[in-house]
Amino acid sequence: MFSIASLVVIASLLVSQAAAHGSVTSYVIGLTTFAGSQPYSFASGHSSIERPYSIILAVTDQTVRCNNNGQPSSGQLSATVVAGTSITAKWSQWTQSQGPVIVYMANCNKVRSSVNSNTLKWLKIAQTGLISGKLGKKPGRHPARRGTGIVVDTLAYTSTIPAALAPGDYLIRHQLLAIHQANTPQSYPECAQLTVTGSGKGFPSGSFLTMFPGTYRWDLSASDPSININIYDATTAACLAPV
Repeated sequence: MFSIASLVVIASLLVSQAAAHGSVTSYVIGLTTFAGSQPYSFASGHSSIERPYSIILAVTDQTVRCNNNGQPSSGQLSATVVAGTSITAKWSQWTQSQGPVIVYMANCNKVRSSVNSNTLKWLKIAQTGLISGKLGKKPGRHPARRGTGIVVDTLAYTSTIPAALAPGDYLIRHQLLAIHQANTPQSYPECAQLTVTGSGKGFPSGSFLTMFPGTYRWDLSASDPSININIYDATTAACLAPV
């Protein structure tokens, strides 16, 4: 059994890891800034539009949907946004420039205050993968610029809420994929709650939607070529964008 002191040390280490990798500490919608992750606050004191956040290193982990057990925090808030408006996620810091940035949204079916993210299906609304340069080159030769390089440089990523999206309650999911370790992808997803307004009429269905876990394949016989790559291997010629 762990002592209280040991548990405090473990909790401090986890918080330090989260702070070291960085997290979305705020969201900007129009002229309004909303609080995001509060890495030095426990979930019970988390008053934010963002769902509780922790480090997830396995892309097939059951908590990869929204980085927690799927439930909102006790102080969960929601931000109102007009469909067609841009939203900017801002990170405290980020150090890995080699991976993609992908943004998804899920319809909460008018129960945002209690919806479990484990039950939702997700629509990709934005992504930035390889911007320039070439894959398969050793560091220092012909460096490739990728989506997370934008976050390294600006500590921000802007996407647009689809203008045709029907009014309602949604989760937005920003995901950074770190692929700097060969064949060992790391997923850093964070979710925030939104109330969308406007004159949109719908939300896609069927093949336009995906689930987490399930989007990425990760096993010995059939790993996912979009994330299971070695960017330092000169024979690596392509990297597919994740679903």
